[in-house]
Amino acid sequence: MRAAQGTSSVRPGQGRAPLRSIEKVSAEASEEGFDLIALGRRVRHLRKQAGMTLDALAEALGTAPSQLSLLENGRREPKLSQLQQLAKVLQVSLDDLFGAEPPSQRAALEIELEKAQRGPLYAALNLPAVRISSRLPLDVLQSLVALQGELRRRLEEQAATPEEARRANTELREEMRAKNNYYPEIEAAAQELLDAVDHRDGPLSHHVVADIAAHLGFSLRFVPNLPESTRSVTDQKNHIIYLTQGSSRQWDARSVLLQALGHQVLGHTEPADYSEFLRQRVYTNYFAASLLMPEATTVRFLKEAKASKELAIEDLRDAFAVSYESAAHRFTNLATEHLGITCHFQKVHESGILHKAYENDGVNFPADHSGAIEGQTICRQWTSRQVFDIDDKFRSFHQYTDTTVGTFWCTARTEAHSSGVYSLSIGVPFEHVKWFRGSDTTSRSASRCPDDPTCCRQPPAELAARWEGKAWPAARANTHLLAAMPQGAFPGVDTTEVYEFLERHARQD
Repeated sequence: MRAAQGTSSVRPGQGRAPLRSIEKVSAEASEEGFDLIALGRRVRHLRKQAGMTLDALAEALGTAPSQLSLLENGRREPKLSQLQQLAKVLQVSLDDLFGAEPPSQRAALEIELEKAQRGPLYAALNLPAVRISSRLPLDVLQSLVALQGELRRRLEEQAATPEEARRANTELREEMRAKNNYYPEIEAAAQELLDAVDHRDGPLSHHVVADIAAHLGFSLRFVPNLPESTRSVTDQKNHIIYLTQGSSRQWDARSVLLQALGHQVLGHTEPADYSEFLRQRVYTNYFAASLLMPEATTVRFLKEAKASKELAIEDLRDAFAVSYESAAHRFTNLATEHLGITCHFQKVHESGILHKAYENDGVNFPADHSGAIEGQTICRQWTSRQVFDIDDKFRSFHQYTDTTVGTFWCTARTEAHSSGVYSLSIGVPFEHVKWFRGSDTTSRSASRCPDDPTCCRQPPAELAARWEGKAWPAARANTHLLAAMPQGAFPGVDTTEVYEFLERHARQD
């Protein structure tokens, strides 16, 4: 066979290591990740270096040229026997076929561009694929690869990482603090809907919630097969909102429906990034709460309780038939604007990890260097941790806590969820405690966290002396704090699954 001009100075079969067994090379390739594109480009390079046409090599292998073409384009996985035959015909070792390094600069660029075009990023752009052949100029090939790399870099910068999620939470919490967690424009939108369906007083029934949906032009469907990653799906084309028929009590069906309607009423568009996604979620939660606990009625209720010095989150919960968490959030919306009371809210896991929080009363939540508080450990002495050790779970637990920034009174309860038990607490500075039921509690603690690690983050010296260096706990990793946020406009939602769901139901309707 005549050797063709190539970029390699080593001729086939010369200066090579001895042939290794096909099983060994194949096993190593499998362990490293079998790269069909790289293999195909290397076969093409070695074929041309050997001076063989596609037809000639196909004939020597006893296969069709079209099948060999698929192999060279990385679209067909060869059998082990065919790889062995390829090495023999081309007079090369198996190492030459499975080589880690591309045979030339051009081959390396072709492989990179081919991989990029087959990846999810390129598919999402809906662009036609560039045909990669020897006729494609090298400078064009280099430009296309560079463009793909820059696009990937920019998208990775925008990917919702834990760091981005912390920044987004911090920015939103600062916005909420600046507004005292009160959004009059959302309150007005909710009241307009309540007026439209003539709801005047009392808890918002399922019937009235359905009337609100009908007023906005949406019909409802309860189905047993919602996509696993969703709580509701809105068909904006046919104005149908799908809700689950499941028996889970993790959320109130009224609230889920009102949140879905909130996206429509508040004019939300597909979120461009995680920050916008988070903000939309907070706004729709606020919107739902404004309907379930209307501003005028709720403020009247709270003012009467304040006048009687009987403010209590559980009373607000019971009066409007909502969850304790919803009542606590709603209190933070209205307390400063209408009652002149600053406050803070916490949702803390039984492990002591802070999941949600809000404050405009100066309480010193633990925070990282960026100001983010989510994922931080709350002091053992705070009410939100002490409540886990209280035997009486029927009534709320109240406690005064002396901190380095003042004394706070807090009321807390625990609630069980699928991910564990959480405490939900509302706290106020000492100057406001006189308006609350439970202000006469004798429970009191002192906390020097987060300024002094000896408060509760470091073990007592005597205990440490006995056990330091002699314990090795297996930590339960909070993987959601370590992993990148799920991708997509709606993080964690399988878009294909949602579209397939809508397609099925659209045919049935």
